[in-house]
Amino acid sequence: MDKKFYITTTIPYVNAAPHIGFALEIVQADAVARYKRLIGYEVFFNFGSDEHGQKIWQNATQAGKTPQEYVDEYAAKFKALKEKLDLSYDAFIRTTDPKHKAAAQEFWRRCLAAGDIYKKNYQIKYCVGCELEKSDSELVDGKCPLHPNLTIELIDEENYFFKLSKYQDALSELYKRTDFVVPDYRLNEMRSLVKEKGLQDFSISRLKSKMPWGVEVPEDSEHVLYVWFDALVNYISTLGWPSDGAKFTKFWTGTPDTVQVAGKDQVRQQATMWQAMLMSAQLPLTGKIFIHGFINSGGQKMSKSLGNVIDPIVIVDEYGVDALRYFLLRHIHPTEDSDFTMERFKDAYNADLANGLGNLASRIMTLAQTHLPEPVKVEFVPYPEEFTSALDRFEINKAAEYIWGRIAALDQRIAAEAPFKVVKEDVELGRAMIVELVKELAAIDLMLEPFMPQTSKKIIEAIMANKKPENLFPRKD
Repeated sequence: MDKKFYITTTIPYVNAAPHIGFALEIVQADAVARYKRLIGYEVFFNFGSDEHGQKIWQNATQAGKTPQEYVDEYAAKFKALKEKLDLSYDAFIRTTDPKHKAAAQEFWRRCLAAGDIYKKNYQIKYCVGCELEKSDSELVDGKCPLHPNLTIELIDEENYFFKLSKYQDALSELYKRTDFVVPDYRLNEMRSLVKEKGLQDFSISRLKSKMPWGVEVPEDSEHVLYVWFDALVNYISTLGWPSDGAKFTKFWTGTPDTVQVAGKDQVRQQATMWQAMLMSAQLPLTGKIFIHGFINSGGQKMSKSLGNVIDPIVIVDEYGVDALRYFLLRHIHPTEDSDFTMERFKDAYNADLANGLGNLASRIMTLAQTHLPEPVKVEFVPYPEEFTSALDRFEINKAAEYIWGRIAALDQRIAAEAPFKVVKEDVELGRAMIVELVKELAAIDLMLEPFMPQTSKKIIEAIMANKKPENLFPRKD
């Protein structure tokens, strides 16, 4: 097998339980990873947890725990998503792993050797929620718009800095690639920033005496790595870099088959900071960055104070994992902000799953069980271009729409041809019609596999056994 594909999500900051927005990101990445495996790629799918930084240290202190105890507790919640969301990731990287910390320090050394790290005194306004410095133009009434309940902190100290400004021309050239960020317009902000204001060097350390929870700066025990410098290295430390050169070279190719998935608030970190860091360390750049939108609820940003936060685990426990995966992949736009309410979810569940896919599989396999003497032999049918091209462009909802178009067409075919009547009048003709229905159901099932793997397995097992499947999606009132 010579086709390689690497895909990684961002690694969530483990200061709260997993939310529906991150469930979207990891399920999107999982569907793409599963699809690539099905068409013959060797895939490495990375996931993990970001466990250093000021926010973690503060939260652990407030909870009366050590930072390590605190991150162990929350990392376990994210690791549990593998079963809850039926994920197929190959690695769960933690930034507190010794191998990751060693990789982050080696990355620092390489940037230092390139002449891209220096020390200076500076003053900034800092949002602990974002773990990022903020300019006055980014604040609204003196608050970070993403974390309006947090007080902006003023930092005045000596830190190490990374020479981002040195890579302005190289990044400008990179940004000419229209396939570098999907969708392309998400990169416009960075293009404008480079063109109009220029890139500013950024701090990459914190004084250990003020914030001790981080990876120690090599040869300077008074500083720890800034959380973003540390965390971004996970994309390659998960591949064993720098010690495992074979795995790293195999998957971190710098081609469009090296993919990072991130939210729309991460373009700066992923497309600018990380790419410049890779340039400094003389490593291949990311091939493609897929940027998804946010999930709102009832037209508003989710917040505990509004009481509109949606817990993906609660939905899975009541409706099953494939129902949630289905909704996220078909009814949430892959790149724009979308609304998620339980009313919308329940309507889609009953219409598309209970009355749609579930009813269709039941009707066809009841006919097969009743009238066919043996199971239909089904073979792999190559994915249609409409389906593959949509997924290759990360238009995941369009791929799902294509599947449901085939489901609707098969339903209409049954109504129009009435094989349940024909088989009573002409057994051989009726059986032949039912065989074709089963084959089309199998073709649909193969496309369902990246989206709804458990449902796909149940349907193909029913086809192989020539039996009606269990009630796939019981109707919910």
